[in-house]
Amino acid sequence: MALFIDSSDPKEIKDLFAWGVLSGVTTNPLIIAKEAPDADLGERIREVLAVSTGDVSVELTTETENEMWEESQIYHAWDPKRITIKVPFSEIGLRVLHRLAKKGVKTNVTCLMAMNQAYLAALAGATYVSIFSGRVRDMGYNVRPVIASTREILDREGLASKIIVGSMRHLMDVNEALEAGAHVPTVTPPILRKMVWNPRTIETIAEFNNAWRSRPKKK
Repeated sequence: MALFIDSSDPKEIKDLFAWGVLSGVTTNPLIIAKEAPDADLGERIREVLAVSTGDVSVELTTETENEMWEESQIYHAWDPKRITIKVPFSEIGLRVLHRLAKKGVKTNVTCLMAMNQAYLAALAGATYVSIFSGRVRDMGYNVRPVIASTREILDREGLASKIIVGSMRHLMDVNEALEAGAHVPTVTPPILRKMVWNPRTIETIAEFNNAWRSRPKKK
């Protein structure tokens, strides 16, 4: 099991990696466009690499096979051991994915909404298959069986792909993903911080500390 952070902010990533609970980073064009619209992508990702460990997913934004392949080669060169090419799922995406997999390049197939899609991506050689929890719910479906059935088929068939569950909108989405069999929840910084916070924990710590400060002192 692992936990990734879904962010492109080097300062925040550095702070959260200091907790010792994270083992990778996912980014996407929407995140980067919001967090750093004027940033050079290469510089931004190199900053992320410098303050993190583990795989860092960078998503392709072109749409033809040749363009996606050329784009993937640029990203891969930034750090061949850690850069994971995030491939949007489609017929073209599967072709690009399979070419990358045959060359030993790490891949993360993204925008998956169903088990059958994840199964195809796994068969094509994906390192990770990313199921979008919140967007599955937006369509009116329960995401838990999607995650569970994907984990079941990967295990049964001996496929090496790991399930990432993203598009987390609530703390309980993380719990549900883990319970359903996800290998890697990827969470935004606000949700990661919510995983720490509990009012009863705060009250209990304060009670213990106050008791210690108020204890009778020997004269």
